Amino acid sequence: MTRKVVVVAVTAATVAAAVIIGRWMRRKERRRKQTQRILRKFARECATPVSKLWTVADTMVADMTASLASPTAAESRGSLNMLVSFAGSLPSGDEKGLQYGANLRGKELLLLRGTLGGNEEPISDVNKQETSIPEGVLNGSFKELCDYISLELVKFLGKNPGEETEDVKNLGFTLTRYVEQIGSGSISAIQRKSLADDNDDKVFKEFVNVMNESLERHGLKIRMNMAQVDDTIGVLAGGRYYHKDTVAAVTLGMGTNAAYIEQAQEVLRWKSNESQEIVISTEWGDFRSCHLPLTEFDAALDAESLNTGSRVFEKMVSGGYLGEIVRRVLLRMSEESALFGDIVPPKLKTPYILGSPDMAAMHQDISEDRDIVNKKLKEVFGIMDSTVAAREVVVEVCDVVAERAARVAGAGIVGMIKKLGRLEKKMSIVIVEGGLYDHYRVFRNYLHSSVWEMLGDELSDHVVIEHSHGGSGAGALFFAACGNVEI
Repeated sequence: MTRKVVVVAVTAATVAAAVIIGRWMRRKERRRKQTQRILRKFARECATPVSKLWTVADTMVADMTASLASPTAAESRGSLNMLVSFAGSLPSGDEKGLQYGANLRGKELLLLRGTLGGNEEPISDVNKQETSIPEGVLNGSFKELCDYISLELVKFLGKNPGEETEDVKNLGFTLTRYVEQIGSGSISAIQRKSLADDNDDKVFKEFVNVMNESLERHGLKIRMNMAQVDDTIGVLAGGRYYHKDTVAAVTLGMGTNAAYIEQAQEVLRWKSNESQEIVISTEWGDFRSCHLPLTEFDAALDAESLNTGSRVFEKMVSGGYLGEIVRRVLLRMSEESALFGDIVPPKLKTPYILGSPDMAAMHQDISEDRDIVNKKLKEVFGIMDSTVAAREVVVEVCDVVAERAARVAGAGIVGMIKKLGRLEKKMSIVIVEGGLYDHYRVFRNYLHSSVWEMLGDELSDHVVIEHSHGGSGAGALFFAACGNVEI
């Protein structure tokens, strides 16, 4: 082969290689632009400017007012049920002594014991034990559930001996709603009840009576002297123990709820003529409005859920759903812009495979090459060779989802305080509890900043958001300190 032929061949090969590389670069750029288009559209639809937040807050206030003005929760003209959940005296801060609590959280039972020191002293000597409730008990009768709780209490106190007295102690009993709810049996029968509903009142009394009979049979000097309440009311009781200006509590975990203290005369369905404070469980997970920044991904998640059309607010802000929204966006990018390569990772198609703890870990990764994101993509989705650019996109998606959730939750908090007429006049403390708020630092910062942005320098000093006291489930101990309540 002559030198001329060789040169021509090499030149041809070089040109061919250049053409291939050019095509690859153009395809890569098209994919990058498509990824950015999807991201920008999603971010635009999730945007929460202050004007949007105020619209959400005002709509929530209107829904709260409409519900309280309805004769029954079933006849509410708003999307919120606004359940009358407690009508006794909340802790004053002077309570002392040993307290017992039980927190029913989905398929788990958390038992607690702790000591209150009075004079607003911190709770001390807290012991906890969490157990998984057997399926037979979950779907059984009240008696089976109560006997299980009593037996576990006997074991718990045996493992955590302490100074006991002859006095009969109160048992504070709280319920935590999780995303996965039990469809039948004793547990579902006692969740989310209202003291303002006669039928609900019968369920309350039946459960309390059966529980106390079981405690007595098991030789325990502990009694339920009040009905069980949502865990959020327990968080509110804990806040009241430490500060009399506590007016509301919010749980932000796998699910979400908010409770606040209302004047009885504001609640049409409350039958007592006494002037008193009552605790309202807003059930704000059910809040829905055309003003919420919903996207096609939220609509698809809702359509494929077990409770389509319900818990719209919860599906936007709670830890049980945030990771799923992120997964759906990443799947769209993988399908339409090959974010993770030409083949869509099979695990990326698995619903709810990404939990909020893993999402938070990726979002808060500050390493230069997003090493934690790389690790989580491998562990959760089996994506073994992600690029740094792809990891950056993952972080951006997590940021959009978390920011929207936190800021909308912040708008809900402002709405509650506005409903109470306290924005401009009084100090208001809101207690927040739940894994999403406790462990997701960026989420927590977004929530605080949204409240500050809405209220400005002057009014934001009137609303103080504090972490709950005593840790997860401890609200049951503070609720026990409320004392005897007629049921």
